[in-house]
Amino acid sequence: MRILQQMNAFCVMTLIAFSISASVQAESPAPVQAAKKALAVGQTAKDFQLLSVGGELSGEVKLSDVNADGKVVVVVLRGFPGKQCPACSAQVGDFVKNASKFAAKNAKVLLVYPGPKSQLDQRADEFLQGTKLPAPLTFLLDPGYTFTNAYGLRWDAPRETAYPTTLVLDESGKIQFVKISETHRGRSSAAEVLEAL
Repeated sequence: MRILQQMNAFCVMTLIAFSISASVQAESPAPVQAAKKALAVGQTAKDFQLLSVGGELSGEVKLSDVNADGKVVVVVLRGFPGKQCPACSAQVGDFVKNASKFAAKNAKVLLVYPGPKSQLDQRADEFLQGTKLPAPLTFLLDPGYTFTNAYGLRWDAPRETAYPTTLVLDESGKIQFVKISETHRGRSSAAEVLEAL
């Protein structure tokens, strides 16, 4: 009888440990949880200014200036975490194919490419591979993760840079759609973002 009680106790403890482990694994990483609170629908997006290296807008691009002309989509890419990200390439390709649909909705699309200051220009050129981005897309550099850190999207792990994120801002700068991917997948498609506009 004592052995049976010990086996039952062991089974119960194993189930409890498994449940705790599963719930911990199911929770988002702490930085993602914080970013989801700061970037919640209805919040006003923090202003930022980044350098454009391609697309419709050139020079220093300030979010509030772009937002004054209408809705803005901000797409945070992974940058160069040791290699170019195929999921980022596919996502940008999807937005390029749908550029005219974004233009029809009077929405600017800002693609943010984060990374360390060293070689960021070179890595961005490699990513774009000579592609001329159509209006209303603009490719911005985030050297030293200034924007990424300010928005709480820094994925500070080996061979990582930023949590892939998409924000849709209304004309007043309020977030009306947000999607933060906790992995390399789960990106916002152009169709999903167009629907949110």
